[in-house]
Amino acid sequence: MATEDVDPRFADLDAWSLASAIEAMWEGQLAAAAAVGRALPAITAATSAANEALGDHGRLIYVGAGTSGRVAVQDGAELTPTFAWPQERLRFIIAGGESAFVASAEGAEDDVANAVKQIDAARLCPHDVVIAVAASGTTPFTVAALQQAGTYGAVTIGVANNPATALLTSAKYPVLVETGRELIAGSTRMKAGTAQKIVLNLISTGIMLRLGRVYRGMMVNMQTTNAKLKRRAEVMVARIAGCDQAQAACALEQTEGDIKMAALVALGYDKAEAELILARHKGNLRRVFADLT
Repeated sequence: MATEDVDPRFADLDAWSLASAIEAMWEGQLAAAAAVGRALPAITAATSAANEALGDHGRLIYVGAGTSGRVAVQDGAELTPTFAWPQERLRFIIAGGESAFVASAEGAEDDVANAVKQIDAARLCPHDVVIAVAASGTTPFTVAALQQAGTYGAVTIGVANNPATALLTSAKYPVLVETGRELIAGSTRMKAGTAQKIVLNLISTGIMLRLGRVYRGMMVNMQTTNAKLKRRAEVMVARIAGCDQAQAACALEQTEGDIKMAALVALGYDKAEAELILARHKGNLRRVFADLT
């Protein structure tokens, strides 16, 4: 596997000047980002399938081990504060359990039985979307989890950095990002990890776009949990409704911080009307305004 090979160009990296080593590592990060470009059609297909499956009740389930697992957790953990994705519709199946989020549990990546057990415990259905990530594409825990998820009819997405590997052949929607050799052999927290993060960002954000949790470049499902986010919400409502920030703040207070509802309240609807309008359009503001006009 390329991710495990020593790259002859960097065999003496530790003997280089620090400035040269840093520059080489930076160039590796650029190459990792560029590699994602070749996977865009696969990423689009996976995102489209995920959106169609999720509906109103489907869950996003991230699977991984080691570095890849922690990259997956990082992406999923941002969905609730950014897009108000319900916690009950988010799950992590990580080798070694929650302790592996912050500490290495590398031996756990071989525990196939635990992977199957965790998938079975999740009680998957065809509306669920399982995103499994492994740089090698061969991690036993991750491959077994994805394969077991497939038996439940879930949408399975596999993200790997080596071609023709078990994770990709097991996924309904394989995403190969060929980042090649690492500057430090096997250190997939570098190029492979960067590429994985980009891919997961694209998939999860693409899903949220299609589910109406973004409007005119704004994260209108955002939770207003601190002063900074409350100010941001006021700006959003003011922009959407064409009102001043004081009116926006008042509307947000009436709607307990719900940005979409506050925008409609600022436009003159009462809270009950705003709730009905949003429910009729499944919370999609673009559809709301298209209908209203």
